[in-house]
Amino acid sequence: MKDYLIVTDSACDITPSVLAEWGVACADLSFSFEGEEKQYSNRDMDIITFYDRMRSGDKAKTSAVNPDAFLNIFEEALKNGKDVFYVGFSTGLSATCHSAEIAAQQLAEKYTENKIYIVDTLSASAGLGLLVYLAVEKKKEGLSAEENAAYIESLKLKVNHWVAIDDLEYLKRGGRISPTVAVVGKALGIKPIIHVNNEGKLVNVLKARGRKNAMQTLINKYGELAEDTENGLVFISHSDCENEAKELAKQLKERYGVEVRLTTFIGTVIGAHTGPGTLVLFFIGKNR
Repeated sequence: MKDYLIVTDSACDITPSVLAEWGVACADLSFSFEGEEKQYSNRDMDIITFYDRMRSGDKAKTSAVNPDAFLNIFEEALKNGKDVFYVGFSTGLSATCHSAEIAAQQLAEKYTENKIYIVDTLSASAGLGLLVYLAVEKKKEGLSAEENAAYIESLKLKVNHWVAIDDLEYLKRGGRISPTVAVVGKALGIKPIIHVNNEGKLVNVLKARGRKNAMQTLINKYGELAEDTENGLVFISHSDCENEAKELAKQLKERYGVEVRLTTFIGTVIGAHTGPGTLVLFFIGKNR
């Protein structure tokens, strides 16, 4: 089997140190704050500082990875005789995967003996990270780049993303709800429950009254949809609400016996749109 490099992007919300342990290369999306010219990546700002700035009223906007960044990562592997397998951020949310496709097309003519495989996972945050983890495990088991890409492609629409939003202000800023709905919802303590659909887009699907009920909705959805409730692969991500993430993991263990495999911060790119206090549950389901 020809050796290959697994590549992802920073929208996976897996820390650079963990990705390095997994042997995965990462292309960075970027963000900036309104009124500032400086572009940041996840690596350039402490995540707590980022969420503190959002709480203070700073507004962040994000940018996709450009093709040149992928060109550099892909070509380094190709020059060393490796294939490349890119596990990418949803095209329903970003142009990042399209940038990877542009880079792959440019390199195909030069490196005819090597291949670049790209999967648009239609996933985000640690849902994307979960698929990267599985790709790494399958590589260890001996799957080729082509076989691994086919495996992730077959699994991607089973990855569930259940999102409890704490503050409606950030959905209002993104145009997903009207200012009136945001004001009324905040007054009533409404917490929207969002998931990522089969087109890889964030959609509002449920409403919960209060934070505890929102968490219970996530737990109930796991019991309803998980392919294997006791032994399933479960990731949690959060935007600076670590105690609630721990409580979610505890309650999942108590109710279903499942161990959460990984808990991680929601990074700056995803967090710019969901805001602080967001809690997300990811797992392999019977479907999305």
